[in-house]
Amino acid sequence: MLKKQNLIEYFYQGIKSKNNLKIGVEHEKFVLNKKNLSHLSYNEPNGIKDILLRLVNDGWKPKYDDNNTTIIALERFGENITLEPGGQIELSGAQLSNIHQTCSETSRHLVELKNIGEEFDFILLGLGVEPSLALEEFSWVPKQRYNIMKKYMTKVGSLGHHMMKRTCTNQVNLDFYSEDDMKRKYRLMLNLEAIATAMFANSPFEKKNISKFKSLRSHFWHHTDKDRTGIIPFVFEKGFSFEKYVEYALDVPMYFIIRNHKYIDMTQYTFREFFLNKTKINLNTEPTLNDWKDHLSTLFPQVRLKQFLEIRSMDACSWDLICSQPAFWTGLLYDENSLNKTQEIVEGWSHQDRDYLNKNTPKEGLSCRFKEGTVLNIAQNLFEISKEGLDRRNILDNKKQYNETYYLKDLEKNLSNNQSPADVLINKFYNNWNKDINNIYSENIF
Repeated sequence: MLKKQNLIEYFYQGIKSKNNLKIGVEHEKFVLNKKNLSHLSYNEPNGIKDILLRLVNDGWKPKYDDNNTTIIALERFGENITLEPGGQIELSGAQLSNIHQTCSETSRHLVELKNIGEEFDFILLGLGVEPSLALEEFSWVPKQRYNIMKKYMTKVGSLGHHMMKRTCTNQVNLDFYSEDDMKRKYRLMLNLEAIATAMFANSPFEKKNISKFKSLRSHFWHHTDKDRTGIIPFVFEKGFSFEKYVEYALDVPMYFIIRNHKYIDMTQYTFREFFLNKTKINLNTEPTLNDWKDHLSTLFPQVRLKQFLEIRSMDACSWDLICSQPAFWTGLLYDENSLNKTQEIVEGWSHQDRDYLNKNTPKEGLSCRFKEGTVLNIAQNLFEISKEGLDRRNILDNKKQYNETYYLKDLEKNLSNNQSPADVLINKFYNNWNKDINNIYSENIF
C-alpha cells in the first residue's frame, strides 16, 4: 500500500552527488506543411504518424498510447520523442554532463528531423506561438490523456486550448545534491523565471500580425489553470521542503490514472482524495507510485519539482538559442560563486515583486521597469555571472578548442543589442519583411 512517506521519498531519490550533477534539455517545435504552411496532422500522408514510423526505421523504439496500436512516442539513448496536443514534436533529452553534450544531442535530433522533412516536405519552426494559424486550424493528436485534458481545460481557464495546440516551449532540467540545495536553487529559479521569459521571449505574433505581447505563449499560460500553474509562493516560506511540495501536489486536481492501457478520468478528484480512498466511485484499484509520477507530470508551475528542477518559463527558439538556454542556467546554478552572486541580485525580492514581473514581462519583455532600472539590466548582470560560472567550470569540447561559454554567443549578441528574440522579429517584421509574416517560414525555420 502506498504511503505518504513513499511520495516524499520519491523526491529524495532524485538527490545526486555534488560532483555528478546532470543537465537535461527539452525542446518543442511546430511541424508545418512546406507547400501551404498548414499544420501537419497526425494521420495525413507523411504526417506526424509517418514521421514517427520513419524514426522507428532509423532505430528509435516506439511507445504506444494503447495496446500497441497508436504510436505516440519514441525512445533511444535515454532520449524521448513525444507529441504535444497540436502535433508539436518534443525531444526530452538524456541527462548529460555538460553543454557540449546537450548541444550535440540537439543538433543530432534536428538534423534527423530536417532530413526527413526534405523527403516528406515539411518544415520545423521554433517559436513560442505559431504566428499565422488560428486555433481551429490545429487538429488534436490522438492521445487518450489529451481527450481528458481538453475537456477539463474549458472548465478552469479561458486559454488552455491555445496553450495546448498553439505553443512551444524549451525547458531546462537541473539537479540538486541535497534538500537544502534544492530549496536554494528552486527559490532562485522562481525569482528569475520572469527574467528568463523576457530574455528568451519569442512569440510576438498573433494571426499574422504583431500582438500585444513579446511572449504571447506566457500570456496563454497565465489563463490556463490557476490550480496547477504560476509561481507557487509557498516555496519561499520558512520550512519549505520535499514534504511541503508533496502537500501541495496532493491537493491539485488530477487528470487521470492508467489501468490496462486505458486512461481513467480523475479530474473530479485531488490526488489526496484518491490517496485516501475518498472518491465517490469504486475504482477497484489502489494508488501506485506510477500514479504519483503521472500526477506530478501534470503540474505546471513556472518551475516544477520532480527528481530534478525544471524551468518552464521560456519560449521555444532558434537552434543556437536552444543551446544558450541550458548554458545560461548551468552557469548560474552549477557554480558556487555564481550562486552567491545571483542570490545577491534577488535578495529581498518579495512575492509582490515576483508577481509583478510574472504579469508584466510577457508584454513588456526586457524593457519592463523594475526596481531602479529595467529587466534588461538584470538580464545583462545575470549573463555576466553565468559566463563567469561557465568559465570556472572550464569544461572543454572534444577538440579542446572552447569551453561552455561558446554557447552563450547568440544570447550575448541579443543582450548587447538590448534585444530579445521577439524584439529581433518585430524589427524584421516592420523593416525587412514589409509586414509579411510569411518571411518567417524561410528565415526562422530550423
